[in-house]
Amino acid sequence: MKGPMNEEKSIVSSERQETAASGWIALPAILALLLGGAALLVYSMVRVNAHAGPVFWWLLALALLTEVLCVILLIGLFTLQPNEARVLLLFGKYHGTVRISGFHWTNPFYSAGHKISLRARTFTMEKLKVNDKRGNPIEIAAVLVWRVQDTAQAYFDVDNYDRYVQTQSETALRHLASAYVYDDGEPNATTLRSNVDEVSQALRQELQQRLAKAGVAVDEARLTNLSYAPEIAQVMLRRQQAEAVIAARQKIVHGAVSMVDMALRELAEKEVVQLDDERKAAMVSNLLVVLCAESEVHPVVNAGTLYN
Repeated sequence: MKGPMNEEKSIVSSERQETAASGWIALPAILALLLGGAALLVYSMVRVNAHAGPVFWWLLALALLTEVLCVILLIGLFTLQPNEARVLLLFGKYHGTVRISGFHWTNPFYSAGHKISLRARTFTMEKLKVNDKRGNPIEIAAVLVWRVQDTAQAYFDVDNYDRYVQTQSETALRHLASAYVYDDGEPNATTLRSNVDEVSQALRQELQQRLAKAGVAVDEARLTNLSYAPEIAQVMLRRQQAEAVIAARQKIVHGAVSMVDMALRELAEKEVVQLDDERKAAMVSNLLVVLCAESEVHPVVNAGTLYN
């Protein structure tokens, strides 16, 4: 009985740098051959018309073949701009990549048109609506700076590396958003809103892992938009406002208690006035009202006494 079939493993391509001949040397040689072939063609045609002999028919055929060969050799000339590479294919077989900019000549039978830009590119992701770690709907977007690092992987291992970068970037952003809470997480926990740099770094690392198959290097990835979805934005805004009010009140009360304590301690140390517990309680109450009140306080001067 046969065992389970072995799954076919995908072959990972690897770039091989290839050197091409200088076009400034190849071009004059081809032009000289072209002119020589043209001269031989004219000479052989004149001799054939003069019925000089069958040998000139062979010269005529050689001249025609020379002209055809020169046209084919001219196809091998190509130029590369800085940060541009050309993948060399001969009848479907990969022979290497030329990365040096300039004017070059190579085998004219190499498939033409396989140029790949090595420049840095920017991909701005559209705003995505996803759920964060708590299930709250949020809107998130990011920008990605990337470049082709391995031309063989980019050309052979994925169908279209531009589309591959776009698809994987959106997938990585969705996964990242679901791994963190928007805000108000656990103590010392990373949140999307409060730890933008850490989240952006995590996004870059995940993108690098996903895009390595396409021979793409990620230079930078950063969040450009982050907000709650419109259907819960108002509710979350009220919650944030309430939290801000509570935090402000806590600071006000803490400061007021500190000031009251300082006032009582200063009065006791400098023996300005002797206060019993009832007068201290009244003073504390009045000071807290003055210090914690939201509106302007209008004090009332007591002309009597605290005691009956």
